[in-house]
Amino acid sequence: APWCPMMSLTPSRGCLLDLPWEDILVPHILCHLPLQQLLSLQRVSKSFQSLIQLYLANMRCFDSSQIGPAIPQAAFVNLLKDNEVLQQLVLQNCSDWLTDRGRLPVIGQNHHLHQIQLKGCAQLSRHALVAISLSCPNLRQLSLAHCEWVDSLSLRSLADHCKALEALDLTACRQLKDEAICYLVQKCSRLKSLSLAVNANVGDVAVEEIAKSCPELEHLDLTGCLRVKNDSIRVLAEYCPKLRSLKVKHCHNVAESSLSILRSRGVELDVEPPLQRALVLLQDVVGFAPFINLQI
Repeated sequence: APWCPMMSLTPSRGCLLDLPWEDILVPHILCHLPLQQLLSLQRVSKSFQSLIQLYLANMRCFDSSQIGPAIPQAAFVNLLKDNEVLQQLVLQNCSDWLTDRGRLPVIGQNHHLHQIQLKGCAQLSRHALVAISLSCPNLRQLSLAHCEWVDSLSLRSLADHCKALEALDLTACRQLKDEAICYLVQKCSRLKSLSLAVNANVGDVAVEEIAKSCPELEHLDLTGCLRVKNDSIRVLAEYCPKLRSLKVKHCHNVAESSLSILRSRGVELDVEPPLQRALVLLQDVVGFAPFINLQI
């Protein structure tokens, strides 16, 4: 007989729910459904409610965007109250509802997290970062972009306890200065990707320490770091042979004299060579690309 979706979702028919929950339904079927639909399934029956709760308790990745832009904080805590196996937690731009009170219990019971994204979670505090430091020793990737509550003390805690960090986004964490960044990279020498963009307090001291402490560095974002100058870029070129990309747009004290070293090695830069910039500017002004004899 042909398979009928409606029949399979009806507990009395004994089709879907008769399959092994932990061996079949949770890892091979429910994982392919959007989280919002899974939550709706809880209203079908008590059996489905139990099944979805089992799924939530064994979920390895939670992404708040799959539910919607804003959910009640109590609902967020309830969703993950039985989960102790999370590996990825994505809570981007949750400033409207997420606070330490809802965040800290989830972090405290999940010691296997290796990726956390908190971009734009403005209502958290330094206690959230301290909790991450103490509870997530295996952390590999962390995004704190536009979290202005990150300060030097909480960053020190992260550096002391999460030394396996490979990717860290500190974009627009404006409280941080050179001293805090230096301490971080000395402890977290495995960093491959680091963003310090939009931070006017970051200068040559931090960049030089990054270069000397992180030989595995591949990506560095210094966009808008106005105190960064040519000298530290030269040190970066000398000590980071694996560097693949560097962003220095709006770093007005960084010139081609230092960038050319990286450019010759094939490092991807977000600033065009001077001649290329001049051609683009001229084209924008006159509306066409002029003929220039580059051999002169």
